[in-house]
Amino acid sequence: MEQQWSETTGEEQGLKYQDANIRQEILRATKEMGFEVMTPIQEQAIPILLEGKDIIGQAQTGTGKTAAFAIPMIQRIDPEVRRPQGIILCPTRELAIQAAEEIRKLTRYLHGVKVLPIYGGQDISRQIRALSQGVQIIVGTPGRVMDHLRRHTIKTNEIRMIVLDEADEMLNMGFREDIETVLRDMPEQRQMALFSATMPQAILDITGTYQKDAVYVKVTPKEITVAAIKQAYYRVARKDKFEALCRLIDYYQPAKSLIFCNTKKMVDEITGLLKDRGYEAEGLHGDLSQNQRDTVMNLFRGGRCAILSATDVAARGIDVSGVDAVFNYDVPEDVEYYVHRIGRTGRAGRAGRSFTLITGREIFKIREIERICHTTIKERKIPAPKDIVRVKAGKLFATAMGVMEEKDLTSIKERILETAAENNFEILELAAALMQMSIGDEPEEIKEEKPFFDRERAGRSARQRRDSRASFRFRPDERRRYGSERGERQTREGGRDKGRQERDSRRERQDRRQSFGKRGFEERSTRVRERDDRKGNAKKKGK
Repeated sequence: MEQQWSETTGEEQGLKYQDANIRQEILRATKEMGFEVMTPIQEQAIPILLEGKDIIGQAQTGTGKTAAFAIPMIQRIDPEVRRPQGIILCPTRELAIQAAEEIRKLTRYLHGVKVLPIYGGQDISRQIRALSQGVQIIVGTPGRVMDHLRRHTIKTNEIRMIVLDEADEMLNMGFREDIETVLRDMPEQRQMALFSATMPQAILDITGTYQKDAVYVKVTPKEITVAAIKQAYYRVARKDKFEALCRLIDYYQPAKSLIFCNTKKMVDEITGLLKDRGYEAEGLHGDLSQNQRDTVMNLFRGGRCAILSATDVAARGIDVSGVDAVFNYDVPEDVEYYVHRIGRTGRAGRAGRSFTLITGREIFKIREIERICHTTIKERKIPAPKDIVRVKAGKLFATAMGVMEEKDLTSIKERILETAAENNFEILELAAALMQMSIGDEPEEIKEEKPFFDRERAGRSARQRRDSRASFRFRPDERRRYGSERGERQTREGGRDKGRQERDSRRERQDRRQSFGKRGFEERSTRVRERDDRKGNAKKKGK
């Protein structure tokens, strides 16, 4: 199917929801959710989708994509028709659940509209029962949606719109065949929206085959990296990374934070170490069962877990409000992952922070991120021990002052005075001891790692010094003749003096050999002349 592409830039931003052609029930829901002004991707995509056109949206996580396709889909739903009218394909169970929850909020005042997430790892019979009761919007993973299509438990004759969310990630996870199977089962007269962070050839092939006259819209990384996010990186030695992480958590005191690691093993390790330190932390990665994932996410959303450590793939689709900080314990391998990560904080106009721990050559990755994202990541120093103590003490004082204002402490004060008098100690000493028990010992200083370039220059200087000390070398023929290996070994082990002594002794031996050779030549010449003379005399006598 030939495709005609047109591109919209969306330069004018700030369109309000109430100014768009959206149903009043949806506007009421968006207002309650705190949505007033559209994000760049919403401003570009919603009007196009409301016109019934196909769309290709290039945007990252955290840009408001869900509302960008959900609002136009809901707009077209007929509550009286109790069959699927919209399907959204997502790469992971987490993203499917998150998207379904978001759509339910948007359909709060549209009575009769039902939304169902379907995904692997859940009893399929429960999903079949839910589908039989009437569902208008399905949000699911490609494999499970395909299973239902084969079982004919999803009817497609009323489908009006299909969405591929995080299309590049679905292809990376091997879902292309499943996606195309689902798309082939869709009615020909339907609208299709595709959203992806990148546009590889495989995605272009899908759009060319299954979309018609698609409009291409894009939100660049520059627009994605929200100005409200304060980005910083810290140079630390590898052995000090965990201690540096704890310092940053203690100093900035985020109420809710995400820690990103590159491997499942590191997620488990960091989570265990944080728990050992007394932090409320949980881990999230692909090896967890669905029940375990749900439990972890419920703890994190509910505030009973303040820190969530996760891999990039497991964190796909996590949409938790109120994340104050993102920690990159490992520098991401891909620049796009960095944008995905920091996009978890600083949402809905809130301020956010991102912290990246780097070692050695990872500074080059930071420079690459800055170049591609058109942003600046400032270098900061790890908070000093005295700063950590000051922050902890300030928090303790603030809590204590709140207790002093709210409660009657007369009996406790009398008890303290009695105890102080009986044991003959000062009240100030008691207060200091109690504070010490509460905030702990002052942490040790973390040695600041030198910038990579300085260490490289220092390494070159050291090599130059070694080369100058070992500049005396023997030719191979000299090494064979005089056994200079021993002299060179002494030069390395014993220093210049021993090496010089050895070289002097070799020179003396060489001189002796040369002088002996000269004397020997003279002696041989004399003996030859004497022999020749004897032979000549013998011949004369014979004649």
